[in-house]
Amino acid sequence: MTGNNVSGNKASSTAVTIGDIAQVAGVSRSTVSRAFSRPELLSDETVRRVKAAAVQLGYVANHAARALSTGRFGNVAVVVPDIANPFFPPLVRRVQTLADAAGYAVFLGDSDEVADREANLTSRLSAQVEGFVLAAPRLDEQRIRELDSSRPVVLVNRDIDGLARVLIDPSGGLDEAVAHLHRLGHRSVVYLSGPRESWSDQQRRAALLSAAKPAGLEVTIQELGRPSSAAGRDAVGGILSSGATAVIAFDDVVAQGVMAGLALRGIDVPRDISVIGCDDTLASGTHPALTTISAASAAAGEAAAELLLAVLSSGERSDARVAIATHLVVRATSDTARDDVS
Repeated sequence: MTGNNVSGNKASSTAVTIGDIAQVAGVSRSTVSRAFSRPELLSDETVRRVKAAAVQLGYVANHAARALSTGRFGNVAVVVPDIANPFFPPLVRRVQTLADAAGYAVFLGDSDEVADREANLTSRLSAQVEGFVLAAPRLDEQRIRELDSSRPVVLVNRDIDGLARVLIDPSGGLDEAVAHLHRLGHRSVVYLSGPRESWSDQQRRAALLSAAKPAGLEVTIQELGRPSSAAGRDAVGGILSSGATAVIAFDDVVAQGVMAGLALRGIDVPRDISVIGCDDTLASGTHPALTTISAASAAAGEAAAELLLAVLSSGERSDARVAIATHLVVRATSDTARDDVS
């Protein structure tokens, strides 16, 4: 009987072990293990030599076995409330880019705006990942703290003391939006809100009301619930009955729906009514181009990834609080107020 040998390698029917790699690379077994699990602890030359030996021998790392023995999975997770919302893909992509460069794979979960679903996702993912980025989480504070006690968590747009978080501060952009509308002669505006459990919505309401009062701008808050283009379109009747000459929407998706609903009624934007969005995700793709408040979701993803990777590298929890400023981007959907909109 003849064996099926690969020239220069171990027999293909025999599993390559870290001992085999150690012998070829001229290092200890523990060094081989570190080269795959904690390469930052070794010199670049040692890691290169170990991995070259592994390639020569046809070694395939058993990530499941390594995770059981070291507690290191080589994975992190990002959980978002709605991946269809264009705010989140740039954030997720930036996390993935930085995580990939650090040797981590990224798992993505979509909670569909439901706290219990988010709890189920994080519970299942905890068995496979080393840490979480929770973007606009719907979980209550206690459950987030419980999760952080087992796996490090970095929050985006949720402010919880003692936890690492990245917060997009809407106050600068809304201050500019109110000043912009005031200069154009607007004295009343409708704010189309997001979900009440959304930290971002709470901050945007507060920032808008704070800026509007000294400017003499009357604000009517119209509750939407889950933000969507359809919700924006359906809100048009309420906007018109309010007598407001301008609308600030929770996000660009809602603003797009408002513009569609106004167009169906023959109402021109911005001649008859001005519309401002938030997040700057669709602005260049609408017609006319949407005036909006930037939200820098990619920058938020980058900051969150850096915080999480630093925790995983050092093994020490962080309570860093990173704030990202916003600003108004004026395009074509805001203009001088008119008094005869109907």
